[in-house]
Amino acid sequence: MGEPVDRCVQRLAEQKALQVCGRLRGPGLPVLGADTAVVIDDAMLGKPRDRRDGLEMLARLSGREHEVICAVALAQRGTLASRLSRSIVRFRPLSPQECEAYWDSGEPLDKAGGYAIQGRAAVFIESLRGSYSGVMGLPLFETAALLRAAGVPVWQA
Repeated sequence: MGEPVDRCVQRLAEQKALQVCGRLRGPGLPVLGADTAVVIDDAMLGKPRDRRDGLEMLARLSGREHEVICAVALAQRGTLASRLSRSIVRFRPLSPQECEAYWDSGEPLDKAGGYAIQGRAAVFIESLRGSYSGVMGLPLFETAALLRAAGVPVWQA
């Protein structure tokens, strides 16, 4: 405990990439790992444990801003690099009925903060400052920078 959220997210992304990289045989292919956290009131919201937890998360986010921190890591034969993305998302006020209907859709079950910006929850988003792809869970700008630095072409004809 006591680990800053950004460091925790970065550590988890790095561990994921290193774990898969360690299992690979053959050429040193680059492996990406990513992790995402939703932060509000200095508390990290993970994936909802159950319906009650998910509805509490949505109620907490309703009408407010929160931060989404996403880390992406690239591991390749003894090297490891990672980048962070930070975004601020504001939800419009949500009714309890909307939260219940959203939960019942099944979409928020395995999502940090209990929502998916790329899905039905898009209608909850009043504003976004930062990276849309980072809020989705893989910050593409940062991912492309890691790939380029590792010599992996990002654009191919």
